[in-house]
Amino acid sequence: MLDLPLLKKICETPGAPGFEQRIRALVLEEVKSLADEVQVDAMGNVIAIKKGREPKKVMVAAHMDEISFIVTKVDEEGFVRFIPLGGFDPKTLTSQRVIIHGKEDIIGVMGSKPIHLMKPEERTKAVPIEEYFIDCGRSKKEMDQIVEVGNPITRERSLIEMGECINSKSLDNRVSVYILIEVLKALRGKEIPYDLYAVFTVQEEVGLRGAISAAGHIDPDYGFGLDVTIAFDVPGAQPHEQVTQLGGGAAIKVLDGSTISDYRMVSYLKSKAKEHEIKWQPEILPKGGTDTAGLQRYGPRGSIAGAISIPLRHIHQTIEMANKKDVSACIELLKVGVSELDTFDWSFK
Repeated sequence: MLDLPLLKKICETPGAPGFEQRIRALVLEEVKSLADEVQVDAMGNVIAIKKGREPKKVMVAAHMDEISFIVTKVDEEGFVRFIPLGGFDPKTLTSQRVIIHGKEDIIGVMGSKPIHLMKPEERTKAVPIEEYFIDCGRSKKEMDQIVEVGNPITRERSLIEMGECINSKSLDNRVSVYILIEVLKALRGKEIPYDLYAVFTVQEEVGLRGAISAAGHIDPDYGFGLDVTIAFDVPGAQPHEQVTQLGGGAAIKVLDGSTISDYRMVSYLKSKAKEHEIKWQPEILPKGGTDTAGLQRYGPRGSIAGAISIPLRHIHQTIEMANKKDVSACIELLKVGVSELDTFDWSFK
């Protein structure tokens, strides 16, 4: 049974890349009693360490940041100009509410040229992101007292249930933050073979920066990326385009645009899913990358790395959707994955 109030709180807490203060504080509060040691490194990654029987290191990376925006100008009429932090699908921005985190949080709405005033050729094209502005319903004088260049902007959306699914902003990647916390809870008081470094990373959406830094000083032997992936199981999608399907179970990453998962880790996760009767599906994501790339190759020795992914519809849009059973399957597979690493033959063969 998922702890939906906790997931809701995690999803709705702001944390733009480079501005993860609030979500970091929430994570610290949740994990302080779940690990033998909790650290915050220089970049702001939260590292919860649970000691194992042997001194090998296992790193699990789940990023805390969310795709967001940043203020570049407040014009003479009080409208805010911005650029994205992370890859955003601009066609989903029209009339969406956002929160500008200035001296206080204020609500704004994304605006663009009304369709009534568009030229015929403009109506058939997506509005470029640079043509959007944010309307806060305030004068320039009022805005200057609250907002300045460099303030982060996040989406204003609540988590709701929709049948067997959950729908919210920032399920990428707050659902993984939730999963990693739940795995730490499940492992509380239990023995594990190797030291577990549960790392809640920063700045993934702008280049895997937190994971690269963390892997550099942790130097893991094994690595698990924990992030969402595309579920393009919607009308018009061809079978080969789907990547994953909602309800298909935990996704075991074979490759994405930045990582080829270690074939041993793929085999290991498949075998554990089968052994423990955990529903799973393979993931091949042609483009896009995750923290898996950072933890795989930025430690001094590299690591045996792979990833568990959560299928997600409407990814990098104003709302995203995941299936509750897939989330539960990912919790179970990660728990088993870090608990039974010493039962597998990791030699090259």
